Amino acid sequence: MRCGPGFFDVAGMVALHGGCIRKFDTKPHHFSGQRARQLNVVYDKSRRILPLDLIRRIVICHSGIANATPKRSKGAQNFRSTNMTDWKKSDWRNKPRVQMPEYTDAAALNAVEAKLSTYPPLVFAGEARRLRSHLADVSRGDAFLLQGGDCAESFAAFNADGIRDTFKVMLQMAVVLTFGAKVPVIKVGRMAGQFAKPRSAPTEVVGGVELPSYRGDIINDLEFTPESRMPNPDKMLQAYTQAAGTLNLLRAFSTGGYADIHKVHAWTLGFTAGNEAEKYRAMAEQISDTLDFMRAAGMGEEAAHALETVEFYTSHEALLLEYEEALTRVDSTSGKWLAGSGHMVWIGDRTRQPDGAHVEYCAGVQNPIGLKCGPTMTSGHLKALMAKLNPDNEAGRLSLIARFGAGSVGEHLPRLIKAVEEEGAKVTWVCDPMHGNTIKSSTGYKTRPFESVLREVREFFGVHNAEGTIPGGVHFEMTGADVTECTGGVRAVTDEDLSDRYHTACDPRLNASQSLELAFLVGEELSARRASAQSAQSA
Repeated sequence: MRCGPGFFDVAGMVALHGGCIRKFDTKPHHFSGQRARQLNVVYDKSRRILPLDLIRRIVICHSGIANATPKRSKGAQNFRSTNMTDWKKSDWRNKPRVQMPEYTDAAALNAVEAKLSTYPPLVFAGEARRLRSHLADVSRGDAFLLQGGDCAESFAAFNADGIRDTFKVMLQMAVVLTFGAKVPVIKVGRMAGQFAKPRSAPTEVVGGVELPSYRGDIINDLEFTPESRMPNPDKMLQAYTQAAGTLNLLRAFSTGGYADIHKVHAWTLGFTAGNEAEKYRAMAEQISDTLDFMRAAGMGEEAAHALETVEFYTSHEALLLEYEEALTRVDSTSGKWLAGSGHMVWIGDRTRQPDGAHVEYCAGVQNPIGLKCGPTMTSGHLKALMAKLNPDNEAGRLSLIARFGAGSVGEHLPRLIKAVEEEGAKVTWVCDPMHGNTIKSSTGYKTRPFESVLREVREFFGVHNAEGTIPGGVHFEMTGADVTECTGGVRAVTDEDLSDRYHTACDPRLNASQSLELAFLVGEELSARRASAQSAQSA
């Protein structure tokens, strides 16, 4: 039975009312829309209970807005405010540097840096501050972070359809995670700046010929020739142009109606199929039912803007510091420095030396900072980095992105959690299950088994559950395209299938189906964690 705006059958329901649990009698009642809002429950057309809390959650979670009360962190809070007023954006040049190219033409490099320094920033300080606020919510468990996108963005593959499809699958994943976590999902793309890549070796050998390694399109070309592998500073200008175009399209998708929650069914990609696609369609139907009720109850107008738009942020590894410095600007409202290349930047596992150039640069900008934490990260190393990167111990400033590999999380993560708790540090814990699970397939392709990716996510949640700490988010290398780069998943990609559509310029990515499947599995972990917490509270 479909309920009209003036009728609500409330039968034996328990609902939250005024902050207390209240049981209603089993006699059917007729209520106005206003009374229904007071009772916080309705039935949808399939006679499933639709709590108004779900309606609020759909509005809040879709738009990415959380209104949480800050909680005190545990620990001694051994942090002190550090005066960064003397910091200059070029200070990194006086520090040891690793994983950076050697440009042979200094004059050409200087000319590119000078030109970039006159260009507008790609993002603005208010946006970065807003993301920091959201990540503070994540650190307290009041929101969840979904971060994903290309391993390395490609100049050749730059097109509107690719950006749209990755954006679309992230919207789908966010819907799934929202249903599991019951909190807002903060959406951050590895997009509009992820052009540079660190490499395990400075050179590679093919057919007996040794040339510099490919380091991303912002530095050199993938083609294996001496000319292509020579670092070219002009490529920074092309990277800026592509980043600006990507951001322009993302802003249009986010606010121009494409991300309208009423179009939740339209986000499904044509090649996603199977059980995950069916489960997503069921969720989309429930959302549609809720939206129909809101419209019937006269609540649509007050939530219209939040339902039609979505907040979407960008991030990348701050690796090529000449590019980062050239786009660093002073925030006119605070007088502090901002990395204008993206909303969030992170420091890689190979460039996180406390006295190194990359840490020095990131310490001076006010953007939210990510820090990759691999198996070689020691407790002392982490404490030094937290003090350097977040001296004021502000929630939302520093995200620790754990990347250990399946089977190794239990060995390494607990000691890092202990180091954080000993310092009373406010951090956001994020799981990167990609980089520790890269192998070479029997057919010679670099790949990542889906089962290993999933196992690391489960181990990450398991350790946090055991330690009583908060698993704040996930960080995936993924695409909205129908590629065959990671084995396994619901479509059972095999080693032999990898050659069909292996398009990555660097490391293997989850395809759209695998990404959605993983979102459902992460959603199950979040749902189980929430149920466990509720059970403990009621015990």
